[in-house]
Amino acid sequence: MEIDIRHIAKLARLKITDEELPRFEKEMADIVGMVENLPDLPDSGALIDPDHPMTMRQDKAENTFRRDELLKNAPQVQAGCVVVPRIVE
Repeated sequence: MEIDIRHIAKLARLKITDEELPRFEKEMADIVGMVENLPDLPDSGALIDPDHPMTMRQDKAENTFRRDELLKNAPQVQAGCVVVPRIVE
């Protein structure tokens, strides 16, 4: 299987040098190989143990960042909002 690391890096906005490319190709091939070797799950749908139900935690929203700090990470900002490419014409 051919994995285009440069394309993945572009989508993830990562800069990968030519020296790093072989290492990332090997690591990605190892990840794909690990996923391909995962065991199949039964089709019965019984993936949850009824004798040991999961307890969900209470979600708590914590705002520890200021808006201007968060917008520094956006590739393009206009009027305090993140600008995204138009996908609907």
